[in-house]
Amino acid sequence: MLSQSVYTLVNEQNGNLAFKLFEFDNNSYFDHIQRNNYFTLILITSGEGVATVDLCDYSFKENTLFAFYPYQPFMLQSAKPIMGISIQFHHDFFCIYRHHKEIAANGILFNNVYQQPFISLNEFSKSSILNLINGIANELKNDAFRKDEVLISYLKILLVTATRIKLEQQTIQNSETVNIKQQFIIQNLKNAIEDNFRTKHSASDYADLLNQTPASLARITKNHFNKTLSDLITERIIIEAKRELYLTDKTIKEIAYELGYEDEYYFSRLFKNKTDVSPQIYRNTIGFNRGAESN
Repeated sequence: MLSQSVYTLVNEQNGNLAFKLFEFDNNSYFDHIQRNNYFTLILITSGEGVATVDLCDYSFKENTLFAFYPYQPFMLQSAKPIMGISIQFHHDFFCIYRHHKEIAANGILFNNVYQQPFISLNEFSKSSILNLINGIANELKNDAFRKDEVLISYLKILLVTATRIKLEQQTIQNSETVNIKQQFIIQNLKNAIEDNFRTKHSASDYADLLNQTPASLARITKNHFNKTLSDLITERIIIEAKRELYLTDKTIKEIAYELGYEDEYYFSRLFKNKTDVSPQIYRNTIGFNRGAESN
């Protein structure tokens, strides 16, 4: 474990927190709804409980690694103390959108509406993750030349390692828990959402595309994703909206229109309902303007 409980790195350009690594030994850190404007990794080393993420509940135990993206609502609850380590980093420090080709974490580890927001670690993978975390802690302790670049290198390896584990676990889960017919429907649903989320927003649209009754598709979706089909569609739209707000200077009206909403105010209300902030506040805090300043 780490020799002290908290390590931080501040963005010298704006004075904001860029990177934070800390240990926790009780439930007080995450026992209430979080909507952070940075990425969060949480490694549970001891304890068990229930994680509420995007209004869905997931049981967790020790050797679980959570990955949450900015403004994703989550909360960890447990009857007994939980212990672990958390890493938090801001878009200004490392943007998974800009580095997608290098680490491929976006859409797998983060921003994945089709999978649970955590991975389970065996002793080997836990040891690998802890070694990387200790390397990050040692780097944060030193005021060495280009410390930020070394930290980013460690972070990239950590994210790639976690992404590999999640990809492997997804393959196992898909083959073990879903029969062939349902697996075919689920994959077709994923493809249909990816191809049509900009123009088709209702659950009945996808039931029609897949030649399924709305009730049947709703049941399969809930059983497999622990979410409603409407939730899946909306979350996919919000993820795309965030990407556009971060990477481009398009107006909110333009983004809304490209996502199939002629009324930008309706789109803004939808975005705020899912993220707790307006599109403009999201852009101002981690979006295009800040991204441009950090380059």
